[in-house]
Amino acid sequence: MNKSKVLIVGGTGYLGKRLVKASLSEGHETYVLYRPEIGVDIEKVQLLLSFKEQGCKLVSGSFNDHISLVNACKLVDVVICAISGVHIRSHQILLQLKLVDAIKEAGNIKRFLPSEFGTDPARMGHAMEPGRITFDDKMEVRKAIKEAGIPFTYISANCFAGYFLGGLCQPGFIIPSTHSVVLFGDGNIKGIYVDEDDIAIYTIKTIEDPRTLNKTVYIRPTENILSQREVVEIWEKLIGKELQKSSISAEEFLSLMKGQSYEEQVGMTHYYHVCFEGCLTNFEIGEEDVEASNLYPQIKYTTVHDYMKRYL
Repeated sequence: MNKSKVLIVGGTGYLGKRLVKASLSEGHETYVLYRPEIGVDIEKVQLLLSFKEQGCKLVSGSFNDHISLVNACKLVDVVICAISGVHIRSHQILLQLKLVDAIKEAGNIKRFLPSEFGTDPARMGHAMEPGRITFDDKMEVRKAIKEAGIPFTYISANCFAGYFLGGLCQPGFIIPSTHSVVLFGDGNIKGIYVDEDDIAIYTIKTIEDPRTLNKTVYIRPTENILSQREVVEIWEKLIGKELQKSSISAEEFLSLMKGQSYEEQVGMTHYYHVCFEGCLTNFEIGEEDVEASNLYPQIKYTTVHDYMKRYL
């Protein structure tokens, strides 16, 4: 069977570059969209050139040029978008509405995977301001996909390990402390932490799988469903030292948000829902959706223990 041709939008980003690597490793003819207005962003240019050396095809296209998006879509079978939805970097989720229009006009795309990759927005109707904008925008894109009749797969990858494990689940930290940690409440609410390279591998596996068509795929590696306290205990065993622990209540955490910038408040509300409410683990996956590590048991995912060893 001929493998699908894949277009990756946002291929030079944090997750995008991993999707490019995974797509190539799975033998897909891989196209990467790049903006002609890239200017003097030399790091992105060099990354694009490295993709080309690995066998990618570079395609010029812009969200400001509808025809260029349509032409890019006509080259492939599958479109994966990985533009940023994280406010502390840049929040561009609604730009995908232009991509939906282009996919609809092209008329040949067998599968579209929009930029989701975190908490399932369909389960976050109760989310607080200002963080709910992330989920509302993703749901607006989903609505456009449905109205356009585009085949889709939504990837709910839960917590990116680099953001959460690197800071022992504390916002604003990406290197684990060897001295102290602040626990959210009693630290026993479960989260789900996934290596970013694993997210990319699972994502690419779904694109030709009929079991994932028009479904949400949750990435829930069993060994990585852990509480903050359990994450801390893994780190303590690795460094051979017990951290000094303090705790913060939900009310105290919310009060801390008031003096933060808008971007920081968005991020902190997401931490609140994950670490105080348990929004990633307080539901069962229904029959209408699927779980990645069950679908692809042959993939040896990275455990939290192995991920955190890199910080030693």
